[in-house]
Amino acid sequence: MSGRVGDLSPKQAQALEQFRARIQDILPQLPAQHDHFLLRWLRARNFNVQKSEAMLRKHLEFRKHMKVDTIITDWRPPEVIEKYLSGGMCGYDREGSPIWYDVIGPVDPKGLFLSASKQDFIKSKIRDCEMLQGECNRQSERLGRNVESITMVYDVEGLGMKHLWKPAIETYGEILQMFEDNYPEGLKRLFVIKAPKLFPVAYNLVKHFLSENTRQKILVLGDNWQEALLKYIDAEELPVIYGGKLTDPDGDPCCRSRINHVGPVPPSYYVRDHVKVDYEQCMTVTRGSSQQLDYEILFPGCVLRWQFATESADIGFGVFLKAKRGERKKAAQMEEIVPSQRYNSHLVPEDGSLTCERPGVYVLRFDNTYSLFQAKRVSFSVEVLLPAQLQSTQTNEKPQEGEESKQ
Repeated sequence: MSGRVGDLSPKQAQALEQFRARIQDILPQLPAQHDHFLLRWLRARNFNVQKSEAMLRKHLEFRKHMKVDTIITDWRPPEVIEKYLSGGMCGYDREGSPIWYDVIGPVDPKGLFLSASKQDFIKSKIRDCEMLQGECNRQSERLGRNVESITMVYDVEGLGMKHLWKPAIETYGEILQMFEDNYPEGLKRLFVIKAPKLFPVAYNLVKHFLSENTRQKILVLGDNWQEALLKYIDAEELPVIYGGKLTDPDGDPCCRSRINHVGPVPPSYYVRDHVKVDYEQCMTVTRGSSQQLDYEILFPGCVLRWQFATESADIGFGVFLKAKRGERKKAAQMEEIVPSQRYNSHLVPEDGSLTCERPGVYVLRFDNTYSLFQAKRVSFSVEVLLPAQLQSTQTNEKPQEGEESKQ
């Protein structure tokens, strides 16, 4: 049994009856009281009535705290989010569900985070969810049958290292968790199109925020993605840019009046020069010396990601490659992967990443050999990101520190 109205087992029907009885005190405060709505919470917790009740009561507190009931009418996202955060609703799938598009490649995560608060991003996504839920309700009335979930199309062409910036990934994870906790069964299916090689790494960073049920709804389409989309979306409802016939009234094949296609955020929107980061480690690089951190990469395609800041002065930084772990080599004896240069990381924290095309020992080298009088205190975080297919494989990513004297 699917656990939906008209397709309930006796046990599921009994759970629904018990669930409704237990939440009588909050029913009038909910956005809907019909069985379709209540069954979404039961399915999200496998018809465990107690867990479903706890989830729904927590959602009600969320609605009060975030003022969800009036977020569409009483709150508007900052201009920078409206202009430079991609996506939008456009058309309906063959079953009448609204379709939401996200165009990831052109998004400027760092520019957005320098221009708006994390709370603004989360609230803007809550607002989107409420608007989509409202559209589902209107579709239910138009079609005379229940429409409760949406189809999503993720266009990830151009997905790059800038999108793996840690503050952005962490906030995206919070948004996914918010969606899972407060809009259960709101996703029918999600199509990923034009996925580059980096996509498995990016997906591996956020998939732990998703329930197993949600993961099963994600379909990564191959080169025949246009043909696949047309199986679920009529050509008249699919934008020309994605293989359909739909355009804006002015003939725009991208349907920009409904789907926000963005670009870099102009610095004029910036309200801060950096985003606060909590670093995992710190060390002192003494005057006239350098420190090396070794990270052994066992598989090609892994991503090495770093962030660092110094307390009072600049520091040199570069990434090198050597064959064996534990052997001591000077910079001149190793292959330079990221050229070493000095960073004013005491003024603006530095972050970067590297796709490791070859296995080996990658050396992050903090260079203070040019400073004859001043030691440098460095706070840093380093991660090795695995492609999704290697998620269960262990890598020897614990760093080894070593000090190299002035060369």
